[in-house]
Amino acid sequence: MKKIMLASVAALSLGAAAQVQAQSFCMYDPVGAQGAAYALAKDYALAAKQWGAKIELKAYTDERVAAEDFKAGQCDGVGITGLRGRQYNAYVGSIDSIGAVPSYDHLRTVLQVLASPASEKNMVVGQYEVVGVFPLGAAYVFVRDRAINSIEKAAGKKIAVLDFDKSQARMVQQLGAQPVASDITNFTTKFNNGQVDIVVAPGIAFKPFEMYKGLGTKGAIYRFPLVQLTGNLIIRPDRFPAGFGAKSRKYILTQLDTAQRTIKQAEDGIDKKYWLDLTAEDKAKYTLMMTEARVQMTKEGFYDKKMMNLLKKVRCKLDAAAAECANNVE
Repeated sequence: MKKIMLASVAALSLGAAAQVQAQSFCMYDPVGAQGAAYALAKDYALAAKQWGAKIELKAYTDERVAAEDFKAGQCDGVGITGLRGRQYNAYVGSIDSIGAVPSYDHLRTVLQVLASPASEKNMVVGQYEVVGVFPLGAAYVFVRDRAINSIEKAAGKKIAVLDFDKSQARMVQQLGAQPVASDITNFTTKFNNGQVDIVVAPGIAFKPFEMYKGLGTKGAIYRFPLVQLTGNLIIRPDRFPAGFGAKSRKYILTQLDTAQRTIKQAEDGIDKKYWLDLTAEDKAKYTLMMTEARVQMTKEGFYDKKMMNLLKKVRCKLDAAAAECANNVE
């Protein structure tokens, strides 16, 4: 009887230890532990205690290393961009596709859908689960010379592309421009020192990466979003309490307004002299061009077809009169 009691106590002790075992989270922030993303991650870790998790954050200034450490099992969760996260979940990673999410209102609707219980089955792929998707801001075209005021004039120019996202190089080549393989750690540096003529980046990158240096007195930013960039929180669900993913996605959605305010403040903080407004004719032309490119790249496997269908439904919900809503091109 005594042995049975001791065994029971030992089992209970082990169970309690398992419940409080910490989960490591590799969090990418270009500024490190002092950055805005890491600050939000600390709030997330605090909220996660209510869901039975004890998250220990590790700051990374190199996104590639964070992703590699997560894949190698050195982290139980990771916070990275949707572009990098596509390798873990092509469905969610395809939100960041060329021209597919025209505005922040569109993105809000998409994120609401993904946080709903109906989308839960699409959040898990193999041993990975996406437990949060959050906005990083629209990606705009930055040019060192505002004389490059049309897509046609980008022909022959050097454009920085992320080396791990093959869709970017594909798109640049279609424009007749020269893709220059880069990483998140150096793509703005190449723009600032003149190694490339053009770069695509969100407004939140302007100040921390000192992109005004690359713009100088002649540069400009097209006020026309090419992509809505997102961030992903991804975990190995077997290392977290049951039901953690659904609670996490619900919480991340409640932080959407905070994230959007941060993005708006960053965009509003860019001097008005840098912004270049396109004509309605050019906007229509570029929208069509992006649609054709997106359709082709979906056929080639760059983007997930199921996500493309969802994004089209969202676009047509917000703008039923759009030409694409009357055809089956996408």
